[in-house]
Amino acid sequence: MYDLIVEMWSFAFMRRAFVATTVLSASVAPVGAFLVLRRLSLAGEAMAHAITPGIVIGFVTAGLSVMSLLVGGLIAGVGVAILTAFLARRTILRSDASLASLYLIALAVGIFILSAAGSAVPLKSFLFGSILGIDDASMILVGGVATVTLLAFAVLLRPLIVSTCDPVFFETQTRRPWLVDQGFMLLLVLNLLAAFKTLGTLMAVGLMILPATAARYWASTITGQLVLGFLFALSSCWIGLTLSYLFPDTPSGPAIVLVAGGFFLFSAIFGPLGFGRRMRKPSVSKDIPIAQIQQEERAQ
Repeated sequence: MYDLIVEMWSFAFMRRAFVATTVLSASVAPVGAFLVLRRLSLAGEAMAHAITPGIVIGFVTAGLSVMSLLVGGLIAGVGVAILTAFLARRTILRSDASLASLYLIALAVGIFILSAAGSAVPLKSFLFGSILGIDDASMILVGGVATVTLLAFAVLLRPLIVSTCDPVFFETQTRRPWLVDQGFMLLLVLNLLAAFKTLGTLMAVGLMILPATAARYWASTITGQLVLGFLFALSSCWIGLTLSYLFPDTPSGPAIVLVAGGFFLFSAIFGPLGFGRRMRKPSVSKDIPIAQIQQEERAQ
């Protein structure tokens, strides 16, 4: 076993996979944390399907290049996000119903184009990614998205916290509160596109949501959730890649998400905020936003 692990690091494609997933973990951790805190976990899954027609059209028109997939997926994802906000503001439908309707339409269009394209589309790579075959262009995409995401969160972190805890107060203090929501959705789409090249459409959201929900069972502050979410995501990637090498028939993408699922189940059972939570005197938290979120959850 030890010899196999040492041998694994001698292959360039494995080293590239470890580097790519490490950078990707740092990028998706804050996005996943706020998806959970803002109760938008299912919205992340919806957006993963909403970018499908853009990715497929990009492939059919320009081939399986990073730029074509990036442009196509970005147009589709941003388009669905803008239409969702427009319908929620101008019609009787709420944002969740609008997003569900639009993502189902986008998914149907993507599947239709995928079927019409026939065997020319690498379906297995499309659904489950190809982390072990990541090329230079994909590495640049993952690194660029991670850089943009971390820099954007340095600017958006405080507005996101305020809008998450007290959206009514945030709207009264900001002229264009929708800019924060749309900026966050843009970061979500970018990270889904980066994860698509490594984990595929079916597994991309798993690396966002599962580490974040696992961290929620252990940490009661935003800082703690961000750090633990990154550590859970990183551990899931490294363990999953190792398992896929030790057991050659194991696909790397599903292995990574299954490990993340294991962290989630373990946290739900043994985490201090999971099933094992005991009644105790509430402590004063310096992280007021998370304390407010917990009070809202108890009230509901």
